[in-house]
Amino acid sequence: MEAHSKLIVFEDKSIRRTWHNKEWWFVLEDVVTALTDSADPKQYINKMRQRDELLSQGWVQIVHTLSIDTPGGKQKINCVNTEGAFRIIQSIPSSKAEPFKLWLAKVGYERVQEIENAE
Repeated sequence: MEAHSKLIVFEDKSIRRTWHNKEWWFVLEDVVTALTDSADPKQYINKMRQRDELLSQGWVQIVHTLSIDTPGGKQKINCVNTEGAFRIIQSIPSSKAEPFKLWLAKVGYERVQEIENAE
């Protein structure tokens, strides 16, 4: 299947995404911009990697460079799938990211309960 791009909006912020390997991949800078007040998402990402050593060590498994449509044509841009986005969101110390962190904790707890109750 040929990759196709779509745009989603989160709290008035556009997040570009593309279909790759049978799942959605999101532009990392767009995710960071939507969840922080940073005027320079690239710099924010670099500082986030410095703060979170384990995230930085696993970066190449989480972040992939994919071709994304931009106003200037297709460009290679850092993207993350849903699992990678959730991991990165955990490293964002922002009140905008907190609802996602709480939701992830709730879903994780519910999953543990399902596993325990199945036994």
